[in-house]
Amino acid sequence: MRQVGLRLRYLAERALRLNTANLIECARQAKRVSKAPLVIIILDMLWCSVRYEMAFRDYAVWDIRTLSGTERRTWMTHPKAFRLNSTLNAPNSRELLGDKPRFYRDFATEIGREWIDAQHASEEEVSRFLSRHARVMAKPPHGEGGAGIDILDTTDVLADVGTTLQSLREKHQTLLEEVVVQHPDLAALASHSVNTIRLITYRDPRDQFHLIAAVLRIGNQGIIDNFAAGGMFTMLDDDGVALWPAVDKQSNIYAKHPVSGVAIQGFRVPHFREAVELVTHASRRLPTVPYVGWDIAITAERPILIEANHNSSVFQMKPRASGIRTGLLHRYRAAVGPGILDRRSRRRVTTQV
Repeated sequence: MRQVGLRLRYLAERALRLNTANLIECARQAKRVSKAPLVIIILDMLWCSVRYEMAFRDYAVWDIRTLSGTERRTWMTHPKAFRLNSTLNAPNSRELLGDKPRFYRDFATEIGREWIDAQHASEEEVSRFLSRHARVMAKPPHGEGGAGIDILDTTDVLADVGTTLQSLREKHQTLLEEVVVQHPDLAALASHSVNTIRLITYRDPRDQFHLIAAVLRIGNQGIIDNFAAGGMFTMLDDDGVALWPAVDKQSNIYAKHPVSGVAIQGFRVPHFREAVELVTHASRRLPTVPYVGWDIAITAERPILIEANHNSSVFQMKPRASGIRTGLLHRYRAAVGPGILDRRSRRRVTTQV
């Protein structure tokens, strides 16, 4: 009954906050792969939102318009991920992971970089921190989706730290940290941003660790690699090798990075196995938050934690980019069990690796 209640709650909230402009934008994006009239696509999107618990953006990004009903049932969706977070993770999961200064303190060894909470630090402490770094990242201590992040050149602010500190507090950009120097291979791929990997994991009640999905997130000229902020992504295999070209939020497909020209499919993430080991051990320290999306940067020496998300986004590869028409719902079911998610389809389909 709880699952039914969560589903009804999500659908009710969706109806109340229905964004017509977003609906039409996603429908127009979906029309790139369909000859159907826009009104038919919109009706199909609304049907999928109820039948498959599918967000409008899910429908557009994953080419759902081109898929059969059997294939549509294989896709993990953001509403389903919302239900996993609400069901599997304790109510304090946002407090444990969403409060970045607290997370940085709890995982001090794994963070691998210097930082300071400018909301509570003195002007002198902030000044000393800035003097130790040529560039620092300023971001909200409770931000999501890569929003509100800036890079500061400390030579421009050390002359008047007081004014800078006041401005940062007014903009709620009070978490300051040294800029990560990423592995040379990742810098060659896209130098403007730190290109991270997202590992979506689940530790079950038997203390068995499951790696559900591995993702390489790549910046596209901006300083953020986040998909919602203009970046792109591709999926990784068990050895950390990119399986397919990358895609962005507007459904563009990139065989090569548009700036560096580096081929994306076949790119090997350095220190990938160490990154998996890092989150395997870190997950044991979060017994009340078993379902996590970990963001990891790779330096020349080792992987380091950027943050952990209690409400991880869903990553699957667009059929037009991969040639595979089915999603990763089976991997989520294999990890968490079928009870929390939809019932298994009785028809067998080919699934992504």
